[in-house]
Amino acid sequence: MALPRRPRTAPPPGAVDAHAHLFGPETRFPYAEGRGYTPPDAPLEAYLALLDQLGLARGVLVQGNAHGFDNAVLLDALERAPGRLRAVAITDTRIAPATLRDWHRLGMRGLRFHEHMAPPGYVRGVGLEALPHFRAVMRDLGWVVQVFCDHRRLPAIAADLAAISAEMPVVVDHMLAVPAALGVADPGFQALLRLVGEGQAHVKLSGTYRLSTRFPDYPDARPFHDALLAANPERLLWGTDWPHTSIPAEIMPDDGALLDLFHAWTPRAEDRARILVETPTRLFW
Repeated sequence: MALPRRPRTAPPPGAVDAHAHLFGPETRFPYAEGRGYTPPDAPLEAYLALLDQLGLARGVLVQGNAHGFDNAVLLDALERAPGRLRAVAITDTRIAPATLRDWHRLGMRGLRFHEHMAPPGYVRGVGLEALPHFRAVMRDLGWVVQVFCDHRRLPAIAADLAAISAEMPVVVDHMLAVPAALGVADPGFQALLRLVGEGQAHVKLSGTYRLSTRFPDYPDARPFHDALLAANPERLLWGTDWPHTSIPAEIMPDDGALLDLFHAWTPRAEDRARILVETPTRLFW
């Protein structure tokens, strides 16, 4: 896989890419039946090269839906790059809670849940209804509850997330992926701002290109970034979302450019240090 350009501004020492995926190689880690997409292989070696190219010390891997509930690709990566990587799994209640303790020893640090406005038969992911099965062990281990959520769904579950946050960190993906045209007044985004402002949720400043259609600088997504930064910079993380699944080649983001965009939109050095180093270190290391 081609490497991105180097960022114009070097990240601070210890910086973390808090959201990326691994896929394959398919010959070793097959893709799941019923998956919503089939990505090109994006193996560990390519990801470690990406971190080096961007000047990032560490990364947090998130189970991709193309691998379903088989987290073998993450567990393998954690064994092969101990210390440099942490990971967040997707699994259903067929996994015994005690298994999470085995995964923790390797570097797994959370479970990802999906809350979408989807028709019956949606097969990619597990909703928060599965959390009670794992909640006690996750609380004991200090794991994060990571939520990939439809912005229309968040107002209905905001109180639940606030209650969960009293026991363990809650992390919301991709700035809630609100279509930029809806603006920051969107009710879901406003609910998110309240959670962040009150310290009841963390948010990943990732997937900017999933909010905006204005490649390559995504100016209409900046108000979402700015609003979250103003709400509570201590509850934010940044991630590449590499390898950018389901994005056409002609508008494929360059990760060096995404990191430069983060720097341009986050002018205070102390905020950059919090978002890139301090908060992900606290949550995952």
